[in-house]
Amino acid sequence: MKRYFIILLSLFLLSNCHSPAPVETEIQSKELPKIKNIIFMIGDGMGLTQVYAGMTAKHGHLNLERCKHIGLVKTYSASSYITDSAAGATAYATGKKTYNAAIGVDADTIPQKSILKIAQENGLSTGLIATCTLTDATPACFVAHQPDRNMHEAIAVDYVSSDVDVLIGGGNQFFTQREDGQNLLEKFAEQGYQTPATIEEVKNIKEGKIAAFLAPKDLPSKKSGRGNDLADGALKAIELLNKNEKGFFLMVEASQIDDGGHFNDAEYIKQEMVDFDETIGKVLDFAEQDGETLVVITADHETGGFSIIDGDLKEGRIKGAFGTGGHSSVMVPAFAFGPGAEEFMGFYENTSIFNKFLAAFNFSL
Repeated sequence: MKRYFIILLSLFLLSNCHSPAPVETEIQSKELPKIKNIIFMIGDGMGLTQVYAGMTAKHGHLNLERCKHIGLVKTYSASSYITDSAAGATAYATGKKTYNAAIGVDADTIPQKSILKIAQENGLSTGLIATCTLTDATPACFVAHQPDRNMHEAIAVDYVSSDVDVLIGGGNQFFTQREDGQNLLEKFAEQGYQTPATIEEVKNIKEGKIAAFLAPKDLPSKKSGRGNDLADGALKAIELLNKNEKGFFLMVEASQIDDGGHFNDAEYIKQEMVDFDETIGKVLDFAEQDGETLVVITADHETGGFSIIDGDLKEGRIKGAFGTGGHSSVMVPAFAFGPGAEEFMGFYENTSIFNKFLAAFNFSL
């Protein structure tokens, strides 16, 4: 009888106990950051030593340090262990490895669509800024398709049909003093472009398209008196391109870090690196305030096999040594800031940057 009572009591207790509510597991897909604009900044010839030269010149700190997501980029081309700017920039612009000297074409000389052109096709505004001639390798790879980087006049013709909203750099002679006798600036004007001849004229423009070729070839170096053309040009481009509610893609090249390496001139490198970093600071200020702008900063290759064998942070002084007057094969750093910056950490091919930009914009080929 007692055993029967215990069984009944147990059944009663079980029937009146409530099981704990099931734990609901909420499965959420990864939320992609909203990226409206991409600003791609290339320090031509900028390896880690060039970065530290600039850091020393600024007594230990650069604006680059605001970028917390850092990667390393493999730069070899399809034809060489050591890339040139043409193959390196084509890899960034199109996602394809190619031979040295190729401009916007693959290893079989087939034209490849650039991230800039894809951005245009998706309704974004676009711009190119450089301190070299705009027909030079790095900027040209984003708009032109030619088998050889030395075809400056043919590259200039490609620019006329590029529909890029803001062009600021050097190279006027390839548009106005041509073997075919054409004045391509007139063709830009026919398309509604403004064609200012100085950076001050550029700064005074408030709207519309710009084709500004500010020197016969390259702009002057910082050593020879160039002002804040790179920063002023980048800020003007951002101001104009940002009027497009769909967004923009802007490439900004600090072209002459490379020249300092070729000339084995540590002071040249230092001054160009500081100028680049000051431009980076202004761009990061915009991106930080905007909240929808991804900034990626890297190099096409390292130049000079540059090393620092002595220096002083307090004095901002360095003593450099060089292994070559050309390029080297070492990986180059990539720095990223803003939404999606974490995607640029790690080791990767230079072609991967094109694919990362496509993903950031949520574009497909």
